[in-house]
Amino acid sequence: MKTRILSSALAILAAISPAAAQTSQKITAGKTNEYGLIYSLPVTNLDITIETEHVKRTPGEFHNYARRHLGINNAITEAGTSATIKSVTITPRGVADPDNRWLAQFKSGSTPYMLLTPDGIPLALNTDTPAEAETVDLPEPVAAVPTILQTQVARQAMTEDMIRSSSLSKRAQLAAQRIFELREMRSDLLSGQADNAPSDGQGMKLVLDNLARQEEALTAMFAGTEQPWTTVETVSVVPDSLGLMDEVIARLSPFDGVVSADNLAGVPITVTVEILEQGSLPVNEKGEVKRFPKGGVAYNIPGRARVTVNYEGRTVAETEVPLAQLGVTFGLDPNLFTDKKEPSKAQFDPTTGALLLLGPAQ
Repeated sequence: MKTRILSSALAILAAISPAAAQTSQKITAGKTNEYGLIYSLPVTNLDITIETEHVKRTPGEFHNYARRHLGINNAITEAGTSATIKSVTITPRGVADPDNRWLAQFKSGSTPYMLLTPDGIPLALNTDTPAEAETVDLPEPVAAVPTILQTQVARQAMTEDMIRSSSLSKRAQLAAQRIFELREMRSDLLSGQADNAPSDGQGMKLVLDNLARQEEALTAMFAGTEQPWTTVETVSVVPDSLGLMDEVIARLSPFDGVVSADNLAGVPITVTVEILEQGSLPVNEKGEVKRFPKGGVAYNIPGRARVTVNYEGRTVAETEVPLAQLGVTFGLDPNLFTDKKEPSKAQFDPTTGALLLLGPAQ
């Protein structure tokens, strides 16, 4: 079994995105190239994009007093980092196969033209409009934001007595007292019993928000903080014609997130590619396999597969996709595209090399 697995960044979908049409190259058959067009058919890669949520947990200064003073039973007591898979997206992507290059030969004096992707995969023939590509919404990484204890409001919440005290137990007691004072102040404001309460709604909101943030900061000194962020990594897999079974493509480490498949510090993330259908050559009315036309325009008739990504014994993503390497190659008669009365046009799928449309060019 021949399988290639490559780690990469996210910007690897150009070949299937709408931008492909904007960066396509156009080649025209003519005397200089002896009326032949050279191109490559694709092999289908599977880009597996893994969105990971990381959480850094930090104990509060007063975590040992959380239950005594505030009745908090689940305070964070040990520092640590965890990572979990948030989402997985499977995206097929065509890559030019250097071992699958073709020459389409046309009549002398004709000028058919072909649109190609930057790496030479056919998009369209005799038309400037390639097939509309399906867009894929991929997640974006989200950076960690400061916790409440890393902001200015945490310093505002500290009273002078708390700052001066050298006893941890005393500081915890004072912090708890301050929390109850803030709650009482908030209750008085809401009930209209507070002196010098703001006269306008906006001012009242600002005061209440500030009190709530101070209480949140002081409470975090007991309960601890959780600081989340997300990362996004893409692993590219190239299955062969035999498919794949529980292939380890990456691992998930609680400290480093997605790591390489050979990094044993992480739990395996595996992919299975189950063949559902093999592509087959077309047949005529007698059931005989059609012959490849001389000098024909080659295209793929892909097969289909079910792709499943598993982690810790559960399926985190599953989809069915067409794969070029599960199919066969056939060709279109080049005379279709040079007919003076009614020339044809064609559109191709750059992900699989499949023929999507064949019709009149006009």
